[in-house]
Amino acid sequence: MIEIGRYNRLRVIKHTTFGIYLSKDGDDAEILLPIKYVPANTAVDDYLTVFIYNDSEGRIIATTLQPRAEIGEFAMLSVVSTTEHGAFLDLGIAKDVFVPLREQAFPMRQGGEYIVYLYLDEKSNRIVATSKWLKFIKQQEFDLAEGEEVNLLITAYTDLGYNAIINQKYIGLIYHNDIFEPLGLGEFKRGFIKKIREE
Repeated sequence: MIEIGRYNRLRVIKHTTFGIYLSKDGDDAEILLPIKYVPANTAVDDYLTVFIYNDSEGRIIATTLQPRAEIGEFAMLSVVSTTEHGAFLDLGIAKDVFVPLREQAFPMRQGGEYIVYLYLDEKSNRIVATSKWLKFIKQQEFDLAEGEEVNLLITAYTDLGYNAIINQKYIGLIYHNDIFEPLGLGEFKRGFIKKIREE
């Protein structure tokens, strides 16, 4: 089954003047990869890893551009425009991602940058984002160990240091005396688990 908002490994089934069509083995769906994104020398029966999304008309489209986040991930994205219904953020592909007003922790402004979480809207089957991302942070069942190397997304500056999302799952704190390089909000960094507290 084709997964919208994620990378999919698909097989080339035919060429056209405006692109190629891709399909997942065992699935009848044909997904267009526009000609400008088709790698040179791509042939029928080749396999490509592509990101899948809905275009402005609701059609399922593939791209070889790398989005700034997939469904189920957190990232800092910039607002390219706002409307009375919500804001559009730059996802790094041809289609911006929408944040409805009800999913904004506070009003978003054009040019602003915000930490958001991406998910698939069940009604529209489109990628959407929310800045009310704390509800997607796991609060228990930590699969981490002290000393383990982890991925960090820097989310906020505090009096104690910086808050960070750990491995796209948990929230943690980097104390000032454990910071050995400049940090910026929205940056991805590598770090190590120093201590896990019960609370």
